[in-house]
Amino acid sequence: MDPTTEGARTPSGVMVLRTLAMPKDTNPWGDVFGGWLLAQMDIAAGLMAGEIAQGRAATISVQNVVFHAPVAVGKTICIYAELIRVGRSSMEIALEVWARDLVHVYEPERAFVAEATFHYVAIDPQGRPRAVPAEASSLVRGADAGGAAQGADRPEREATLPA
Repeated sequence: MDPTTEGARTPSGVMVLRTLAMPKDTNPWGDVFGGWLLAQMDIAAGLMAGEIAQGRAATISVQNVVFHAPVAVGKTICIYAELIRVGRSSMEIALEVWARDLVHVYEPERAFVAEATFHYVAIDPQGRPRAVPAEASSLVRGADAGGAAQGADRPEREATLPA
């Protein structure tokens, strides 16, 4: 299956960021730089992490970044986020980026263009790890009514911040 065509697939999670690819964000061929798209994804994941942590959170790592298709100037990108796992101070957030033209010619269909997994840690005012509020576990994908998530029995690996 071609991951760039919507078909039966729909975005996973909640839309946390929507923006427009502008000429200043592109290469000479009119496609946005991967770094620009990755920065937008970090902003989106940071918004979700801050909400979940109820305060300051820092990016610890980014994994499984895949750019499925180029994004042309003028495309509107929508970034969807889903909380995958919560540790004592850490959060794992999966992102999907979908794009469609709303500027040149309206396109009702979206294309799945990128994805990644971001790891954040909740931090205190001094930049040290702090606990994520307990109620955050109920927001994890696949959590049951009691807040237990699928895969919650896996050992916790806490993130460490550089000194």
